[in-house]
Amino acid sequence: MRHRLLVPGAAALSLLLAIPASAAGFTPGAPGVGDSYYPESGNGGYDVSHYDLRLKYQPKTDLLEGTATLLATTTQDLSRFNLDFGLKVSEIRVNGKKATYATSGKHELEITPAAPLEKGKQISVVVRYAGKPSELKIDNFSAWARTPDGGVVAQEPDSAVWWFPSNDHPTDKATFDISVAVPDGTQAISNGVLTSQSSKLGWTRYNWRSDKPQATYLTTLAIGKFDITTDKTANGLPVLNAVSKDLGANEGAARASIERTAEVTEWLEGVFGPYPFNSVGGYVPNVPAGYALETQTRPFYGKKAFDRGANVSVVVHELAHQWYGDSVSLKDWKDIWVNEGFAAYSQWLWSEKEGEGTAQELADYVYAQHPADDPFWKVKPGDPGADRQFDSAVYDRGALALQALRDKLGDRTFFKILKAWPTEHRYGNASVADFVKFAEQKSGKPLAEFFDTWLFQPSKPAAAGTKSTAQRSFRAAQAPVAQPKSWKQIAATHDMHVQPHRH
Repeated sequence: MRHRLLVPGAAALSLLLAIPASAAGFTPGAPGVGDSYYPESGNGGYDVSHYDLRLKYQPKTDLLEGTATLLATTTQDLSRFNLDFGLKVSEIRVNGKKATYATSGKHELEITPAAPLEKGKQISVVVRYAGKPSELKIDNFSAWARTPDGGVVAQEPDSAVWWFPSNDHPTDKATFDISVAVPDGTQAISNGVLTSQSSKLGWTRYNWRSDKPQATYLTTLAIGKFDITTDKTANGLPVLNAVSKDLGANEGAARASIERTAEVTEWLEGVFGPYPFNSVGGYVPNVPAGYALETQTRPFYGKKAFDRGANVSVVVHELAHQWYGDSVSLKDWKDIWVNEGFAAYSQWLWSEKEGEGTAQELADYVYAQHPADDPFWKVKPGDPGADRQFDSAVYDRGALALQALRDKLGDRTFFKILKAWPTEHRYGNASVADFVKFAEQKSGKPLAEFFDTWLFQPSKPAAAGTKSTAQRSFRAAQAPVAQPKSWKQIAATHDMHVQPHRH
């Protein structure tokens, strides 16, 4: 069929050109992704693929200067879009051209590009900024901790707004290049692999690269004076551990714990499949914190986490997150069980391997510790609520659910699922509902009612749901269940996961 070409007259053409872009279907991106617990987190209208952060930090003054380059793809016709950020901005360019910007809310940076952005286009955003991150308070809280010789940022569910502009939600993961200049004699530690370092005019620059998708809250930076050790796992994976030079009495316990990182990683590969990233390790800075966090490739461990001596169990927990939480990330913060339930259960498996209590014995102990009227059972691991997101029940009841699943399916099917999930969902996002469907597919059994009982009902599951556990738990009602040898170390990690979270 022939089409007649219609050419508008001059008057009509001028009228078309006079219509502002916003009236032609270009609209602002949403100021949040609509997360159930943190509706202001993240932004709509684009997906980031890469962050290039070029930073300079002076420990004496806490001054952070930065230029962040974001590479992204628009997901709608955009008249403007937001980034999550709190420090003072001096200039923003979009696709090389200066953009106007304003701030709103607690951490919203509203950017209006010189020209509207069409859907499906690749864009670059350059943000120049400076500020003292420890002085930035959001809800009277700062994620940036100053140390005697530097600064550290490692927090959950958000930390990026204190040091780089981002789309701050786990559903928008990206690769990272992080380059940091610090005074000579001071080190900068971040995620991934140290690709190079150089010194000039009293400053040393460290260049770090994470080449696999990484959530913004899992991106970390530690500046200070560290003793650094390097190694490789049996598979050739680079290992880098760092311990602050001034940990005092905790230094030995900290080092004795994180220096087992390579061993733990090799063991976890047998449970969860190939390690998903380009390096592994951990760091212990001199911050008076008792928590740990699974920052990607390089978990953070607070100094006080080792007050009671070495704790390899917490290393197991944070490294298990590299598969469950980091590689496969949650879709919504209500899905926290797909992170914490599995990391907690990995500690039970480690206990079993070490001969310090089987996973079944740990399950029996946890089940017996909490009578039916205990508030412990009111917490729903599958959707605990923002105020209970890191409650001990999310960890213990979450792990208990997995042991009940193991009893129900048998070891062969259960461990096949544990390995297949992070393999088939690698570098993606998933929900509790996604795992339920996945387990049903892999086992060939209907499991919706089972998971509802364990993860969503605010009550103690009757007889723990399986014959073997029922018998043991019935016995527990008549006589105390012995505390497994590993329990104190496992329980200590609960304290480490209550403190780092801002609500």
